[in-house]
Amino acid sequence: GGDSRQLEETKPLLGSDVPAPEGTKMGAVPCRRALLLCNGMRYKLLQEGDIQVCVIRHPRTFLSKILTSKFLRRWEPHHLTLADNSLASATPTGYMENSVSYSAIEDVQLLSWENAPKYCLQLTIPGGTVLLQAANSYLRDQWFHSLQWKKKIYKYKKVLSNPSRWEVVLKEIRTLVDMALTSPLQDDSINQAPLEIVSKLLSENTNLTTQEHENIIVAIAPLLENNHPPPDLCEFFCKHCRERPRSMVVIEVFTPVVQRILKHNMDFGKCPRLRLFTQEYILALNELNAGMEVVKKFIQSMHGPTGHCPHPRVLPNLVAVCLAAIYSCYEEFINSRDNSPSLKEIRNGCQQPCDRKPTLPLRLLHPSPDLVSQEATLSEARLKSVVVASSEIHVEVEPASTAKPALTASVGNDSEPNLIDCLMVSPACSTMSIELGPQADRTLGCYVEILKLLSDYDDWRPSLASLLQPIPFPKEALAHEKFTKELKYVIQRFAEDPRQEVHSCLLSVRAGKDGWFQLYSPGGVACDDDGELFASMVHILMGSCYKTKKFLLSLAENKLGPCMLLALRGNQTMVEILCLMLEYNIIDNNDTQLQIISTLESTGVGKRMYEQLCDRQRELKELQRKGGPTRLTLPSKSTDADLARLLSSGSFGNLENLSLAFTNVTSACAEHLIKLPSLKQLNLWSTQFGDAGLRLLSEHLTMLQVLNLCETPVTDAGLLALSSMKSLCSLNMNSTKLSADTYEDLKAKLPNLKEVDVRYTEAW
Repeated sequence: GGDSRQLEETKPLLGSDVPAPEGTKMGAVPCRRALLLCNGMRYKLLQEGDIQVCVIRHPRTFLSKILTSKFLRRWEPHHLTLADNSLASATPTGYMENSVSYSAIEDVQLLSWENAPKYCLQLTIPGGTVLLQAANSYLRDQWFHSLQWKKKIYKYKKVLSNPSRWEVVLKEIRTLVDMALTSPLQDDSINQAPLEIVSKLLSENTNLTTQEHENIIVAIAPLLENNHPPPDLCEFFCKHCRERPRSMVVIEVFTPVVQRILKHNMDFGKCPRLRLFTQEYILALNELNAGMEVVKKFIQSMHGPTGHCPHPRVLPNLVAVCLAAIYSCYEEFINSRDNSPSLKEIRNGCQQPCDRKPTLPLRLLHPSPDLVSQEATLSEARLKSVVVASSEIHVEVEPASTAKPALTASVGNDSEPNLIDCLMVSPACSTMSIELGPQADRTLGCYVEILKLLSDYDDWRPSLASLLQPIPFPKEALAHEKFTKELKYVIQRFAEDPRQEVHSCLLSVRAGKDGWFQLYSPGGVACDDDGELFASMVHILMGSCYKTKKFLLSLAENKLGPCMLLALRGNQTMVEILCLMLEYNIIDNNDTQLQIISTLESTGVGKRMYEQLCDRQRELKELQRKGGPTRLTLPSKSTDADLARLLSSGSFGNLENLSLAFTNVTSACAEHLIKLPSLKQLNLWSTQFGDAGLRLLSEHLTMLQVLNLCETPVTDAGLLALSSMKSLCSLNMNSTKLSADTYEDLKAKLPNLKEVDVRYTEAW
């Protein structure tokens, strides 16, 4: 037979390739690279398989004579497993009674001479030889490369588990990476195994210098081009991004890694550290001199130069990273959520629990549930949540020994939508202050800007809108003025998009859950523009297939107040909506219809459109001739000018109940209120109505029976003037500057006063 030669793998780990001498025949293949270059074959890494085994015990000096003999030993069939540290049989008997450790294998060769057994592999061990015979040449080569790989990885794990000199370790890492890149084996573990070895090395040696960190990252960079980094390595990369964001390693090495993660990752939930690494990488880009310009270029590179992004996973992955980063900004507030108000409480304008005054059980002096009890019920509801169902207001009250857990007050005699529920929207919370730290503030600014960049791409906008439709942000973010103000750009882009699949995402996913449509409406927690964005959203929705009775019904039930306020200020879209509500008979309540008519007639465009409507429906004109409404509620955020415009639009001689709660009216509106001769009930809760207005009211509205001054800036000087209003039977002075002496004086001079609320005043 021909002569056999040693393989490259039997040399030291840092040894170089030794080419075969010229003119010699190839017995055992000289090295793995030579085989790879010769046949170009690729193999899957074997973990187990069936093969014939023959073990020859002999002195090494007689090996050549035994191997060339025609009378070889017997063969045994075995199912061998290539474990992490040894070669073992599923049936440990015969030749394979004991497993063969990789550390005991001195050499691995392919046998190919004239009289040798076909498809045979030779393992040299101390005191003998193990021969493995496969069924064909492909299986033989597969076993050969798999054994070589397992043996090498086992050695590298040993060498790199106890490093002594880091310059030697770095060379070993480079050799390991080169071995993985040149291996003919095709398997995920071929590249993952070296990365896991390096990851373990870094996790066990945390005292490395920054330069050593960068050298290791550069050494393993070729493996990262086609493989995700393991979790521990992600932690190492995150630390580097935080500590050295301006390092060139971030741009040159991490960029292709992050690009691959965004293009190919399927589920960040299963690999959250990949998401964290991507998040820290983007923040590192934001720390560069160009800042957001670099981030913008990165987003552009992820989208691609064409009008349509070729990678469908990029957008959802980017959005997932943005949502996680924004959530982390408010983590401190979220963790202390036991002391934070709910989104509904924020929207209703309540104080933080730590600043709240203790709640009291509701006290009703009137046994019958009339309008007076309604005023008291609403006053108590200021501290709790109000849920309106048809004609009832259910008020949750703190349990007490003298009060029931919940009280119900009727506010109407029919099943029509309640006027107060439709029009009275509490202002956004002014006492809840969210202040982020410097780092959280930078993070928030960066990732909100990314959401804005994503919304600028036409092909990404439909998917982005659907991802943000079930509002994914924590309630603390929605109560943060800076966040909602910046995010407003994204919502505007949705509202401007003519495609139905985009602008329809402004609506809520299901009933009872707020959508962007609700949050940015006047009185909504995110509204800061007096309803401009809300009007544009309604305009685009009404211009599409949402111009239906169902959509108008939802507006009438939930957003009638904002619609009327904007129509009062001349918004043509809202004027059209109010006309459609009248034309389609959306509103059944006569008082509400009359208020809508008065709102329309207060502007030129509204008056013109209403006259055109009356030409089609003459019964509306007849309704108006019967007299004005008996009840009127001005929408939230209304001003003195809005009230003057409304009251000058028609006759209000029949008006008995007027609610200006949560509006921006001041004492200046008193000159218009005194022209309402039939007024009996006036609600000024949480307005800027002061002493001057009270003095004017007390001179002219002597027949007033119910007056709510809760949370107004009135003082004793104005309250004393109320002593002339002898018809008052219900007076709410909760949270005013009332003194005990003034309270006693009022009780003495107002004999009909049956219900008084003086909580949180000096008289309490």
